[in-house]
Amino acid sequence: MSSSKSAGKDIGTPRALVSVYDKTGVIELAQRLVALGWSIISSGGTAAALAGARIPVIPVERITGAPEMLGGRVKTIHPLIHGALLADTTDPSHVNDLVERGIVPIDLVVCNLYPFSSDPSVELIDIGGPAMVRAAAKNHQRVGVVVRPADYPDVLDELEADGGLSDPTRRQLARAAFAHTAEYDTAIAGWLGSPDGPAPDSEATSAPDSEATSAPAPDPAPEAGDRLPSNVALTLERREVLRYGENPHQQGARYRIAGRPSWWEQTDQLQGKAMSYLNVFDADAAWRLVHDLGDHPAAAVIKHANPCGVAIADEIADAYRRAHQCDPVSAFGGIVAVNRRVTVEMVEAMADVFTEVLIAPDYQEAALVLLGRKKNLRVLRAPRPESGDLEIRTAGGTALVQTPDTVTMDRSAWRVVTERSPTDDQWNDLELAWPVAARVGSNCIVLVKNRQAVGIGAGQQNRRDAGRIAAQKAAGRAGGGACASDAFFPFRDGLDAAAEAGCAAVIQPGGSVRDQEVIDAANEHDMAMVFTGERHFRH
Repeated sequence: MSSSKSAGKDIGTPRALVSVYDKTGVIELAQRLVALGWSIISSGGTAAALAGARIPVIPVERITGAPEMLGGRVKTIHPLIHGALLADTTDPSHVNDLVERGIVPIDLVVCNLYPFSSDPSVELIDIGGPAMVRAAAKNHQRVGVVVRPADYPDVLDELEADGGLSDPTRRQLARAAFAHTAEYDTAIAGWLGSPDGPAPDSEATSAPDSEATSAPAPDPAPEAGDRLPSNVALTLERREVLRYGENPHQQGARYRIAGRPSWWEQTDQLQGKAMSYLNVFDADAAWRLVHDLGDHPAAAVIKHANPCGVAIADEIADAYRRAHQCDPVSAFGGIVAVNRRVTVEMVEAMADVFTEVLIAPDYQEAALVLLGRKKNLRVLRAPRPESGDLEIRTAGGTALVQTPDTVTMDRSAWRVVTERSPTDDQWNDLELAWPVAARVGSNCIVLVKNRQAVGIGAGQQNRRDAGRIAAQKAAGRAGGGACASDAFFPFRDGLDAAAEAGCAAVIQPGGSVRDQEVIDAANEHDMAMVFTGERHFRH
């Protein structure tokens, strides 16, 4: 077993450089290191915290002979620090350099970085910290590096038991260190390239326990309409091990994209089994859909990423009942999302329905008591979902990147193309059908009556089958209501099917070479039709 402090034995007492933002466990760590005969080098807030706990600390400036400068931007960037970290003590020329310059090796670095993504600014771009971490990780054959407080107990136990850290331990710690700095750099790169990044005249503020330098100028502004960067820095941090993947024989986990907000990070699971891959996937789809539907109380039921029920009402319990009525068979084992506080009345309406996940902004206490009777039901309390800037999907070793599919809900941007215009009630139905269609797998047809989805045909290879399925599910309930198609009708037969289902108004993108044929068919049926000029395919 190779010892991380073997070089220290040759030249003097083993030494640890400790500089952390997250001070969880650092006092106990330092106390146990001192008890083992280690010297502690530190600076800034960490040095103050250790001194306050009466732990002997050697200030960095005593090693370097150079007090910190530039408001704390430069503290540890010095040959006497980095030479002590990077020296290969098995190389005679390195040892000669150490002796000639009076450098004593540092054998352990304990450092974690400021959580940049929580409050990004130029002065929170740490320079000295990542430099120390990377130097120690590069020289992991001799130097141990610890960036996670959760690793302190195992590191200390090994030092106490064996007098040093094994090669596999130092290698594992080095991997975690490089992952830590990669995540940090990714968050900074994402911020610099985002609309929320630094303004040219942004003022700097001092950062606790960090060394920083001015941020480089952002890339030149992209051409108008170009929102796709030339490269995307992406680091994923595992946040939750899921029950399984899409199927029980597959493993699954939820990862956080470094530097990007996620509503999942502020979500509380109040009860129920652990989430599975599909639970997360479908819950995200349901939660985003229900927030696409405006300010009225709304409910959505999702099954296999597709809505099988959506409704708007004056009370949330009624919205849920009406959403469930759309397709009760498909709602079995579904995900329910509502945009209002869950009431006792709503829970009672759910009593006889097997539901996998319920997600809402809040719950009445009495409602939670009733939900507690369903031990396996996953109950989530969540904040409003964030709006993403890019959507990323992997295809083997390739990534497909696109801007989000936002749905335009401005009537002034739509165009009535028929002789008859929609009535007020039909406009209300069209304004529900359109965002729902945008969130249904293509090809799709959505039928709505009285602000309630009554038939949804999803994921078909042709639009006629989608319409046929939607009409079958509606079972005559679409009379006088609205039909939405996520893409244009290539032939009039789709429009004829909507008329046959009883729809009185249609909303679609338009853009087919046969648009006039479809418009003529709508006029024949005395239907109103609206073109949005915006397609919403979803794969």
